[in-house]
This record gives sequence, structure tokens and C-alpha cells, in this order.
Amino acid sequence: MKIKLVTVGKLKEKYLKDGISEYTKRLNRFTKFDIIELPDEKTPDKASHLENQQILDKEGARILSKLADKEFVIVLAIEGQQFPSEKFSKILSDITIRGISDITFVIGGSLGLSTAVKKRANLLMSFGKLTLPHQLMRLVLVEQIYRAFMIQQGSPYHK
Repeated sequence: MKIKLVTVGKLKEKYLKDGISEYTKRLNRFTKFDIIELPDEKTPDKASHLENQQILDKEGARILSKLADKEFVIVLAIEGQQFPSEKFSKILSDITIRGISDITFVIGGSLGLSTAVKKRANLLMSFGKLTLPHQLMRLVLVEQIYRAFMIQQGSPYHK
């Protein structure tokens, strides 16, 4: 199994990098895990709706270029479905049982995601109605992926 995270924007904060690095190291015993950082478009102050849409489309094209047809794509979107950790773990397990070995997660930039990226998704997933910085969301997601594997192992990590 291979899990990939495609994300828009560069991670700058050391504490987030350290946390992601720790969970990535832990994940390596279960799966090959890669992160692909794509450049974000600069958003002008007081950008118009059209300018924002053009930015989303450019970032969306970059994201789509990193997705293969055979991958199961899970896109993080506020309008997506919410799951408890146990259900999320089961979803990942069920994907592999169906014979799919490549799972890709997508986190958009500060404006979100283009419609084209959301349409490509096999699953839209939400971590709730709160708006979180996309850099912080990376850490939360990587921890939840690790937690999902620990749940599958019956580990006391998930209490």
C-alpha cells in the first residue's frame, strides 16, 4: 500500500514540520507515505471572485497533474462527510480490501479547492465545520492516518 498527500503551499512552521516528520516515521512501518507540496498562487488583497476562481483553477490543474487514474482520492473539503476515527480506519481498510493499493489525500490552499478536483475525488472528507489553516490540517490528517493503522492493529494508542 502507498499513501500520498498532495497539498498546496509550503510548510514553514518548524513545530508542524516536526510533528509531521514524527508521524511519517511512525507510518513507515505500515505503508509508504509521501508528501507532494505544490506551489500556491499569490492571492491579491481584495481579490475579485473571478481572480479567486482563476487561482483555484491553476492550483487545481497542478493537483490533478499529480493524480493517477488508479488512485483512490480522498479530498479534504468542509462540505465532505465526517467520520469518527474508527470509521475512518475501516474506510482505509475497505479500500485496500477492494484491491486498491494507492490512496491519495488532497488538501487545498487558502482558498480551498477547484470544482474539478472535488469531482475527481472518490470521497470528500471533512474534519468538521471549523476552518483550520491548511498547514495545521496536514499534521491533523497525518496523525489520523497513523491512528487508523493503530486501530486496525488493535493498539492501545487509540483509546
